[in-house]
Amino acid sequence: MGAVMFRQFQSGGGQFQPPDQAAAPRPYHELYDETQAPRAHYAAMWEHIERTGRSLLDAKTREAHLALQTEGVTFTVYSDRDSGIERVWPFDILPRIIPAAEWATLEAGLKQRVRALNLFLNDIYHHQRILKDGVLPPELIYGSKDFRCEIMDIHPPHDIYTHISGVDLIRDEAGRYLVLEDNLRTPSGVSYMIENRIVERRVLPELFTCYRVRRVEHYPARLLAALRHLSPRDEEGATIVLLTPGIYNAAYYEHSFLAREMGVELAEGRDLVCKNDRVFLKTTHGLRQVDVIYRRIDDDYLDPEVFRSDSVLGVPGLIRAWRAGHVALVNAPGNGIADDKAVYAYVPEMIRYYLGESPILASVPTYQMTDPQDRAYVLDNLAKMVVKAVAQSGGHGMLMGPSSTAAQRDEMARLILDDPRGYIAQPVVQLSHHLCYLDGELGSRHLDLRPFVIYGREIEVVPGGLTRVAMGEGSLVVNSSQGGGSKDTWILAD
Repeated sequence: MGAVMFRQFQSGGGQFQPPDQAAAPRPYHELYDETQAPRAHYAAMWEHIERTGRSLLDAKTREAHLALQTEGVTFTVYSDRDSGIERVWPFDILPRIIPAAEWATLEAGLKQRVRALNLFLNDIYHHQRILKDGVLPPELIYGSKDFRCEIMDIHPPHDIYTHISGVDLIRDEAGRYLVLEDNLRTPSGVSYMIENRIVERRVLPELFTCYRVRRVEHYPARLLAALRHLSPRDEEGATIVLLTPGIYNAAYYEHSFLAREMGVELAEGRDLVCKNDRVFLKTTHGLRQVDVIYRRIDDDYLDPEVFRSDSVLGVPGLIRAWRAGHVALVNAPGNGIADDKAVYAYVPEMIRYYLGESPILASVPTYQMTDPQDRAYVLDNLAKMVVKAVAQSGGHGMLMGPSSTAAQRDEMARLILDDPRGYIAQPVVQLSHHLCYLDGELGSRHLDLRPFVIYGREIEVVPGGLTRVAMGEGSLVVNSSQGGGSKDTWILAD
């Protein structure tokens, strides 16, 4: 199929026009190459789109939305309170496809990164060799609110801190994958990855016959095996609890989904009690000792004896029980220092220091606002920068320089000068494009990719991930909390 056919999709009046070739810089397009023809691994999908036409795509889009609505697959949009914040998960039916060889490189790079970050956490909460050897400046660590001195010298089971990681990847204009963020605290989105696949198989079963797509539905079973591996008592008979803040949390759908799929108890802090440095679940048959807690509560609220004393979400005595080795906590408290946005810039050095290897995946260049030269350069070029608050996530506390106003830039400059450690800056990377079917039309939107990594007996990367899509034309904001959507992510078998 040639470039001409690719440009001539038309059904019911809708026509897809590729981006203007003269535009610069031009984002990398996942689906078509420089000649505007579909890449080889997308040819079968594009042929299917041409055969079905817009009317059938409309029907399948409605079917997908109805399936998600019926199953109660929702998310929270904090940026649109006027029209209600609870929404059906927005899903684009055209999948993102990644060839096996491309995925093999990503998989190796993700395993390398998670292994190095885990070694860093083990080091920083024990001997701190990386600071003594001058690889990281000590003030970078001690100046972060996410460095938890309260957990110094605790030995988690098997020395694993990074049990579950959701590493955000983007592609630059050259098509090179870059790590944007390491999410090592309570990463979310895996339930949507699975639901995307379930819905995609329901509405586009015929397309799966054209590809050998690796499974993602086994994630709960793989996670359960990793949790059992951490049990201080018998693995098979381990009592595992998913600790949730409750029904009003934005990610509660995911909490209940994972607990149900793994067959473990979904509990709130009030359902647990600590006695003799052990944690027990309150049941109708009395107290049952808990071996592993998959916690979806932030550090600050986890144990009022150690962190915030006013927390009613956590469990008093939980850290004492963890320190005593009577319960495993997933992910480990204190992980936030490893995905601090300022520490992020040093991950390539961590890989070299701990593993003696060159990084497989590159990071986005990052300017430290604590460095006078970096700070001066960024303040002079705010209109070209993305500025992020190191203590916030989900797209909050961020300045998108190219789309900002002079007043917003002035305010950000003031914030940076008041608290240099609280901000970092990065050049704007034109996130890659992918074809989407939205509102009855084909058009390109920016996207990223969040693969999920499980660290149990070994490090395993789930062959897929959550592809997040900026639903607005030209927007670079893919976070679901800011109105972004998603695609199913297909990793092809060899």
